[in-house]
Amino acid sequence: MKKSAKLMALAVALFAGFGASTAHAEGFKVGADVVSSYVWRGADYGDSPAIQPTLSYTFGNGIALGAWGSYAISENNGDRYKEIDLSVSLPIGPFTFSVTDYNTVPEGAESFDFTDDSANVIEISTAYAAGNFSLLAAINVGGNSGAVTDVSNTKGVENAKYCEASYKFYDKDGFSAKGIVGLGDEDYYGDKYGIEENDTIAVVNTGISVSKDRYTASYIYNPDTEKSHLVFMASF
Repeated sequence: MKKSAKLMALAVALFAGFGASTAHAEGFKVGADVVSSYVWRGADYGDSPAIQPTLSYTFGNGIALGAWGSYAISENNGDRYKEIDLSVSLPIGPFTFSVTDYNTVPEGAESFDFTDDSANVIEISTAYAAGNFSLLAAINVGGNSGAVTDVSNTKGVENAKYCEASYKFYDKDGFSAKGIVGLGDEDYYGDKYGIEENDTIAVVNTGISVSKDRYTASYIYNPDTEKSHLVFMASF
């Protein structure tokens, strides 16, 4: 726990020390998405429609502090999925560097417990954007950084990794469309999730998203699990 907490504090301190040269609009932002299902990096979480609120504050130097949540509307196997994520990010030119604490908030779990068997996962990531093209590279570095549990097995891959490329190929008449391809550790994102130790990188997230105004429809296919999802999202 102390190691992960120190890592987060160090990352925040480093971000604060970088002062971006470009001025940014300073202030709060609030919003929310309503989704037909919560699908992230090729996996469905909660098997339910969900409400996903967001709150952020951006400083003049570009550093942004954010909180994001997902709350399932209906129960699945007696549970209603809930997640609360905290993040700090800094844009530098075409790059954005981020530290994120993903917290799935199971019953009785502590919010800031960063031990190996906690509900928190600490991830560091770098995103790059140029024109219609963007890249993301991320790795789990603290908390429950990759170990997963399935019945009697507690196995997985430590420091799970994920990378993604996306390209906007259509922008006309108010519609925009982009394609996405993501690769990640098969044990963490794919069909061997929680079953056996396997440090194999596989294609786990492909799809296309079409947006108009505040509405987005996405077709998502995970080649590793061989499962498809069609998700509708309205943003407010």
